[in-house]
Amino acid sequence: MSRKVKCLIIGSGPAGYMAGVYTARADLKPLLIEGMLQGGQLTTTNEIENFPGFFGGVGGQVVVDKLREQAIYLGVEMLPRTVENVDFRNRPFHIVLDDGEEIITDSVIVATGASARWLHLPGEDEYRGFGVSTCATCDGNFFRNKTTVVIGGGDTALEDAIYLSNLCTKVYIVHRRDAFRGTMALQNIVKNTPNIEILWNNIPMEIVGEKQGFMKKVTALKLQNTITKEEHQISVDGVFEAIGVVPTTELFINQLDLNEQGYIITKPDSTATNVVGVFAAGDVQDPVFRQAVIAAGTGSMAGIECARFLLEN
Repeated sequence: MSRKVKCLIIGSGPAGYMAGVYTARADLKPLLIEGMLQGGQLTTTNEIENFPGFFGGVGGQVVVDKLREQAIYLGVEMLPRTVENVDFRNRPFHIVLDDGEEIITDSVIVATGASARWLHLPGEDEYRGFGVSTCATCDGNFFRNKTTVVIGGGDTALEDAIYLSNLCTKVYIVHRRDAFRGTMALQNIVKNTPNIEILWNNIPMEIVGEKQGFMKKVTALKLQNTITKEEHQISVDGVFEAIGVVPTTELFINQLDLNEQGYIITKPDSTATNVVGVFAAGDVQDPVFRQAVIAAGTGSMAGIECARFLLEN
């Protein structure tokens, strides 16, 4: 079974839905494959304050639901499937879904996003969104005048610690080695920030918290010294895991140009990939900012570029 469409969007979330909004308004009648996690990473955030039009704290699921409703209202067809295989060698492109259906399309917008690397510690799943996060710029504001800990030793961890130091009374950095991997400029800032304390040669063992009815909160992080093997714990209100993210690009290996980290490479000031007619938006091509509002913006860009491409071709 197969069918033909003008524009296929792979992936949901702010990038996919806004790509749908713009291509639908261009009368391309886009088909959007929503994937396993309808709405993407944002659905795992319990409260956000930095997405336009939402203030006072709102659940990530609420935001993506509104974006999805808008896309459907404008005519985007949603399909709750996953993509099994893509063939970008020739236009029109051929995409095979998990139920065997083949989609033949004149253009593709890839918005498959990225997923945060998690440590899979005891207590991590239980307190995720209730004190455990992978995004300091998203959730740091909820820990004003509190104590937090950042786990990691690269640029992301150092940047998160610096960001949190302007909000929190105390910020720990837990690193398994005795030296950071991050840039020296960031290291110097961290080491000269009075309310940041570095715990060298320590690995996290367990996230500790307490529950009262439906309310949950983090209270401590258990650690083990890698040299002495002694275990101890620090009292914290928030745990930020900064060990990187993984772009969802397995499908596009040998199909699209990827950088060393696996992100799709797009042309300067554009969402166009190395394959004519294929565009990429959101966290799948953004290793720097990784914010919902930026994903929505690049999704809009991809929608505009896709419409122009089809008009010219």
